[in-house]
Amino acid sequence: MDTLAGLLDGPRARGAFLVRSLLTAPWSMLIRDESPLTVCAIVNGDACVRPESGGLVRLEKGDVAIFRGPDHYVVADDPDTAPQVHILPGQECRTPEGAPLGTMSDLMTRPGELGVRTWGNDATGGTELLTGTYQMQSEVSSRLLATLPPVLVIRHDSWDNPLVGFLADEIVKDAPGQSAVLDRLLDLLVIGALRTWFARQDEGAPGWYRAHSDPVVGPAVRMLQSDPAAQWTVASLAGKTGVSRAALARRFTDLVGEPPMAFLTGWRLALAADLLREPDATLAAVARKVGYSGPFALSAAFKRVHGVSPQEFRNAG
Repeated sequence: MDTLAGLLDGPRARGAFLVRSLLTAPWSMLIRDESPLTVCAIVNGDACVRPESGGLVRLEKGDVAIFRGPDHYVVADDPDTAPQVHILPGQECRTPEGAPLGTMSDLMTRPGELGVRTWGNDATGGTELLTGTYQMQSEVSSRLLATLPPVLVIRHDSWDNPLVGFLADEIVKDAPGQSAVLDRLLDLLVIGALRTWFARQDEGAPGWYRAHSDPVVGPAVRMLQSDPAAQWTVASLAGKTGVSRAALARRFTDLVGEPPMAFLTGWRLALAADLLREPDATLAAVARKVGYSGPFALSAAFKRVHGVSPQEFRNAG
């Protein structure tokens, strides 16, 4: 498993919020839901995004944008259009004055609806957006998301990916198992977009990503991520990569930004945080899966890094 795959193999999208928007100008939405990750694909028309941190991003047909939470941002037809609706945590919608409008799900299911998982101000609107929002923060993906800008854009002419079309076809269907189909399509779209973006960042990509192409450090990273429960040492890892312990430690630290065992500890605790969100997982079972001798050892390491015990972390989730 690599870190991008960890975004899917942790608490992957489960009942992610997905909506198709049909809009005619003027339209504008202030997004304050503080979700960990949101994806927006422009099927028709165009839009502009104004992140809370400043700047302006224009989106055209075929573009895919990824928004990193919990930052707020405005999506509109024009940067001068004032927000007409505020979207809060839980997809609660309010007017700019604070009057409640219900949740986004309510707006999609009222009489006169525009279709399954569809809302907007005009059934024949020239702008069509597909939005998918992850509701749960994954500790595995936190290591990934921390490297992303507030808004990441993949332009339509820079990748050849059919997933937006598949998602557009499936989002309006109301068939058995449809939420699972949409979750998986959303996961695949995110991974495809992030992989494309990271591959083009050159020196701007995080060290762990660039390290995957290194003939020595790449295999070492993959071994640590694929088998975190193994009792790894720098010596055993060096033996499997065919270099000396000193050479591996130096090269790993230079490329990844931290020593091999520090990287392994971070990966183990990230996986543990994900597993703790599973309702039936015991602390002993989680400890075994991520390479700790028992619950006490895992608890001590977890609290040292996260500042809370595993049980406190689980209760807060």
